[in-house]
Amino acid sequence: MNREITAQTVRLVDSDGSQLGIVSLREARERAEDADLDLAEIAPNAQPPVVKILDWGKYRYEQTKQLQKSRKNQKQVEVKQVRLGLKIGEHDLVVKLNRARKFLEEGHKVKISLLFRGREISRPQLGREILDNVMERLSDIAVQEQAPTLSGRDLNMILGMKKDAKAENS
Repeated sequence: MNREITAQTVRLVDSDGSQLGIVSLREARERAEDADLDLAEIAPNAQPPVVKILDWGKYRYEQTKQLQKSRKNQKQVEVKQVRLGLKIGEHDLVVKLNRARKFLEEGHKVKISLLFRGREISRPQLGREILDNVMERLSDIAVQEQAPTLSGRDLNMILGMKKDAKAENS
């Protein structure tokens, strides 16, 4: 028990969950000792406080296992990146779009980066046209979460999976 119980009487719950009624604190401790188990305070603010006879080590072990199981079931969303160039060919674009589609189907977000080389930076409208084309081709499965933004020599756009597309894949 990590906190001292200050009340003289407590509501006692047995290890199997059955109510044993309101007893003195001394009697509750004796019953826990007789069962070779621990006495833990479950609801300290109740009147009278509720204590339970249980195996503390087993209880902590089950709590840890339950926490691990809940973490295992969580899906960590990553942002995957697909990089394009301004002079990308049609077939290369199709390959990159298939890769982006696969990432989206796996539940990840996709960052589409278009890199400008040399003097290409003076024609950002061409890059926006390519990103619009990408968005149009992926519109059946993706939704634009961040509009194309120019940062340095990169034009970036972030895509996420559509809600209704998630239901179809499941």
